[in-house]
Amino acid sequence: MNLQLLAENLSNPALLFFFLGMIAVWLRSDLKIPSNSSKFISLYLLFAIGFKGGQELSHSEITLEIVLTICFGILTAVLIPFYTFFILKPRLGVENSGAIAAAYGSVSAVTFVTASTYLEAHSMQFSGHMVAVMALMEAPAIIVGVLLIKLFSRREQNNSSIWYISKHALTNGSVLLILGSLVIGFIASEEQAMGIKPFTTDLFKGFLAIFLLDMGITSGRKISDFMKMGWFPLLFAILIPLINGILVAFFSKYVCTSPSDGFILAILAASASYIAVPAAMKIAVPKANPGIFIPMALAITFPFNITVGMPIYYFICMS
Repeated sequence: MNLQLLAENLSNPALLFFFLGMIAVWLRSDLKIPSNSSKFISLYLLFAIGFKGGQELSHSEITLEIVLTICFGILTAVLIPFYTFFILKPRLGVENSGAIAAAYGSVSAVTFVTASTYLEAHSMQFSGHMVAVMALMEAPAIIVGVLLIKLFSRREQNNSSIWYISKHALTNGSVLLILGSLVIGFIASEEQAMGIKPFTTDLFKGFLAIFLLDMGITSGRKISDFMKMGWFPLLFAILIPLINGILVAFFSKYVCTSPSDGFILAILAASASYIAVPAAMKIAVPKANPGIFIPMALAITFPFNITVGMPIYYFICMS
């Protein structure tokens, strides 16, 4: 079943466009996405993810368990990039370490969808507010990643206070957009949200495909940088998600009454973002090399979670 899920997701058009971008580079094609269009698509994806998360949150009846689950998810999204940054920094530098840490603290929507399919195969369902938890885990990881980069960057370390760096991270365009969209989605009524649904929902997969095509082209051009890193990024992309997923699967039992919700929390903690974080880092930290953190998240962590990780997290949550 896991191999079938892997095959189904790898045949997803959006992911295939990522591979098309890499193939275009290997074939020395002149295919490219204009830089202005690429930036617009990045902003659009952040806006759509935040808005839909806010809508899901507004439709959920707020209970103590929901509050605890949200707080647990946000705490996870803060702690993972914080500790992984210091593992990465000695080998990969400040900018790349911050981007990778943010990616692994954030979440993968495709992995989330795959996890829901995995639960359906076991005749189980998760609570609706878990979609909002997924969206709320995006921004904290991005904020921590940007904050750590600004804090440890030599250019800003000598003349910037913690308050200035924190303010700069929180008001960064990509961070502000996803947080602001989340609030707007929460405030807007369902009828008002339907008015822009064609833009926030119907067009999302098309723009995602173009974005991943652009990321594939970028990764293809810089894949040699990933190969030069040797065994360390490969080992990190397998072990860190496994550790995160196992720990969250165990501790989620103290937060969620539903094992299915605990499983979703575990897979969110184990996943790595290759949509929101690359979109944010493209704007906030252009010096971070997507040829390193996108292959780690998309080509290693993603298939590992689907084939190996999910059965492990599921067993822990159900036991």
